[in-house]
Amino acid sequence: MSSLPNRRTAYSGFVLLLALFSPFISAQNPQSDQKQSAPVDLSRPAQRLRIGLALSGGGALGLSEIGVLQWLEENHIPVDRVAGTSMGSIIAAMYASGMSPAEIQKFAESIDWIEAMLPEPTYAALSYRRKQDRRNYQINAALGLKHGLKGPNGFNPGHGIGLLLDRIAFPDSGITSFDDLPIPFRCVATDMLSGDRVVLHDGSLAAAVRASMAIPGVFTPVEINGRVLADGGMVENIPVEVVREMNADAVIAVDLSVPLGGQEQLESLSGVLSRALDVTILQNERRSLALASAVITVDTGSFLANDYERVPALIRRGYDSAAAQSAALLPYAIRDESDWQQYLSERSARKRVAAKAVQVVEIEGGDSDQNSRIKQRLKPVTVGPLNLPNLETQLTRIAGDGQFDRLGYEGFTQDGVPALRVTAHEKSYGPPFVDLAINVDGSGVAAFNFSAGARITFMDVQHHGGEWRNDLLLGSSNLAASEFYQPLGNSHLFVAPFAFASKLPRNAFSGQTRIAVFGDERAGGGLDIGYNGGRRSEFRFGYEIFSGKLAPLIGSAGLPSVSGSTGEFRVRYIWDGQDSPAVPSRGTRIMADLSRVLQSPGLAHPIGQLDIQTSTFIPTGPKTSLFLVASGGTTFRGDAGPFQQFELGGAFRLGAYLPQEFIGNHYAYSSLGFRREIYRLPQLVGGRIYWGGWYEAGSAFNDPSSVVVRGTFNLGVIADTFVGPIALAASVSPTGQSRVNFAIGRLF
Repeated sequence: MSSLPNRRTAYSGFVLLLALFSPFISAQNPQSDQKQSAPVDLSRPAQRLRIGLALSGGGALGLSEIGVLQWLEENHIPVDRVAGTSMGSIIAAMYASGMSPAEIQKFAESIDWIEAMLPEPTYAALSYRRKQDRRNYQINAALGLKHGLKGPNGFNPGHGIGLLLDRIAFPDSGITSFDDLPIPFRCVATDMLSGDRVVLHDGSLAAAVRASMAIPGVFTPVEINGRVLADGGMVENIPVEVVREMNADAVIAVDLSVPLGGQEQLESLSGVLSRALDVTILQNERRSLALASAVITVDTGSFLANDYERVPALIRRGYDSAAAQSAALLPYAIRDESDWQQYLSERSARKRVAAKAVQVVEIEGGDSDQNSRIKQRLKPVTVGPLNLPNLETQLTRIAGDGQFDRLGYEGFTQDGVPALRVTAHEKSYGPPFVDLAINVDGSGVAAFNFSAGARITFMDVQHHGGEWRNDLLLGSSNLAASEFYQPLGNSHLFVAPFAFASKLPRNAFSGQTRIAVFGDERAGGGLDIGYNGGRRSEFRFGYEIFSGKLAPLIGSAGLPSVSGSTGEFRVRYIWDGQDSPAVPSRGTRIMADLSRVLQSPGLAHPIGQLDIQTSTFIPTGPKTSLFLVASGGTTFRGDAGPFQQFELGGAFRLGAYLPQEFIGNHYAYSSLGFRREIYRLPQLVGGRIYWGGWYEAGSAFNDPSSVVVRGTFNLGVIADTFVGPIALAASVSPTGQSRVNFAIGRLF
């Protein structure tokens, strides 16, 4: 959202580059070319001035304007017109729609603003297949091949914040003009094609506010009536002139004052660009404030533009700031109590009540097959009493399937009955979609692996949710794989034929000395039949066959190469209830594999194997979680061949030892530890940085009577970044082995 100086510190460097062009945008004609009629007046005594209120943009700082509204109402200062820009437009729209300051505060405090501002649904809300993508390909870069290799025209499509605006606007979905609201309302946006100021006064209230707060490069622009609209703060961050144009006799402006930074800010390129943007916005604010009848300057102090978790404190700051400037405001108060109650009553009489249920549901935005599937999935939340939060949850889960970047809703009337319209916005850059990954692990030059790759996913190949997934990974590990996933009708059942070719490094040891690195080569395919449990689970049963080869790449173990065909039946079940693919704070993940290997090099007869891996995170506070990782596998009574042996060693698998240092027919492993948040990265850079400690114990063995349990103490730092989790950990065993492990990519 637009902001005063230093309010865009959470933005990325590429957004700051826009500051170079902002002077040219703000220099355009500030007048909108849209003709506006004078708003309909509320009844008021002839001697009372018509009071207008202009609310400023400023990210989270704009939440302080709720406190300003509280003070104005407590002191009987009426608001007959209201306009806002960016965050100010959200607060203004709520107030204009008839919500009291207390209701606005309750609404603001109930929102998880951090989640609402995320560029996509949370990990928990993603479909199971999209969770697989995030877990295996963790670079946070939205790319597609629909029009060549491109990404979206904004970091955030605004799905989460859009749903909040839809809920605010839902009772007023049927209005034809913003003058029909309890308080006539306007909001300001910037036409990105012409650079003009655009004053939005009719149409969809939610879309208008969404356009007013669409920061270029952060939120995708909004197209309204052929115009490509973005954040209005570039042209009029405090819309005093707009309120004047609404025939207000006096305008009270809210100024979210933050001083310019010191000279030290100008000692870096990003600082200079940020200052250029700050100065541009400051200039249009000064022009606006000169037109105001009274100004409420909110002392934002040490608050930042992304302090959304400090809602109560921000509201209190706005209230106190208005009280401190009461001398300039009280002349506009209604002195007579009966006149004030009449004002409130007349305003309340114009408030609309949302429909309690709908009889018609329309879906638009997708093709006929997509719209039909969306309508089917919405039935549980649109039949009977209408619960908007439940509807929003279901829309977010549909967005979590990955094909739509946002879904929104509005009410309307069809043949005299209440109806609901859901609009799905398909991503402009795909399908097909491209997910990227970088996987690094090592503890020195002699033990270092690097691979990079991509996953290309085609969607609705045969409609009904069919997907064609293709993987390519190159480097120390190499993989080419393809799977066609086809749901059966509208059921959760699916079939998935697949093919793959891979070559992975595999260490060979004599005692604790690495004597060779083998290449583990496999090429084959198979067919799975399964059940998709929705967002959290998947069950598969299938047959896989591949031709494999184990041959030395570096050194020689004094053993011949092994090659031949392997065929096996396999059952796999995965439950993923965690809240992050990188560094979870809560939830459990379980993966269980049961296989019957019919043939393979080194096998004298068929064998059965079971492998179970689990990880559980338990929050103990807002920044700390305990975690337990436990896994184990067995070949039952048989002897595993070289392609079936279990292995231990490496980061998060006994970190004081090298990968594959311990192999056997059976294994058991567990670790117990904690991780604590120490820093939050800017949203465009990543998530949080943690430090943690954990103890590991495990053994891989052939004979249960000769089990040797090995342990490792670990202390490290993990950062959840846009390239995936980055971990640096020191590991030492009770017997003196030690390593410093570094990893990028999947950890748990």
